This record gives sequence, C-alpha cells and structure tokens, in this order.
Amino acid sequence: CHPPGMRKPVSRTMFRAALQLSVSGARSLTRSRPQYTASVAARSYSHGKQETDEEFDARWVTYFSKPDIDAWELRKGMNTLIGYDLVPEPKILDAALRACRRLNDLASAIRILEAVKDKSGPHKEIYPYVLQELQPTLNELGIPTPEELGIDKA
Repeated sequence: CHPPGMRKPVSRTMFRAALQLSVSGARSLTRSRPQYTASVAARSYSHGKQETDEEFDARWVTYFSKPDIDAWELRKGMNTLIGYDLVPEPKILDAALRACRRLNDLASAIRILEAVKDKSGPHKEIYPYVLQELQPTLNELGIPTPEELGIDKA
C-alpha cells in the first residue's frame, strides 16, 4: 500500500495516544492511597437527624406490614435487618411473621426464627425472651418454632 519508509500519520497518532494512556495509567498506579481515602474520610455521615429506637422499630414494622409486600421484599428486608448489629425487637419480628403468613411462606418464617437465634449469639437469654414475646403470634398464625420441628439440632 505505502512505499517503504513511509508511515501512515494515523498510526503515529494512535501510538502517541496509546503511550499517553499508558503513562497516565502508570501515574495513577504510583499515587499513594491516602489521596483517595482522605476524601472519603472527610465525608460526614451525620448530616441527617439520628433515628431513635422507636422510629427505627416503627419504620420496620411499617415495612413488613405493607399489604402488598412480595416475597422478594420480605427477604430483602430481613437480610437488611439481620445485617444490622442488633437483634430485632419482637414487634418487628411479629410484623415480619405476619408478612410471611400473608405470603403463605412458612419456610421464611422458620428462617426468621433461626436468624434471631443466630443473632442472639452467646446471649442465651435473648432467644427465649423473643420466643416468649412472639408465642401468641406463633400460635395465632400456626408457625412452629425450629425446636418444635426438631431442626435446631443440626
């Protein structure tokens, strides 16, 4: 196509662009990490007002009490709730168990009780207390505990 010794001007431009990209990429690798973390650390997460325990409980009870909640929303809510560093209050669990009943989802109800037992960790008095508080709801909805099903031994 081209006589020997003649180069396309496009290839020189492409080479220069590739070289600039590789040089800028190498520069970004040599930057120290504190540059990036300083901007993140400067963020303040307390701009909004702090949520009280009562507001937190009310928000989750409202979430699980939605009449049109679907199975995905139930699982998403429980996964989020269990992700917090706390054991959910019985009134939140009551609303979640009622949502399970509306969805006719016994497996999720059992998983909720198992998650509460797991979240209780070494504090052995929490799970029996939660079960005691939820017993009227469990009886009303016909939800057995993992212990009643014999699956707590695994």
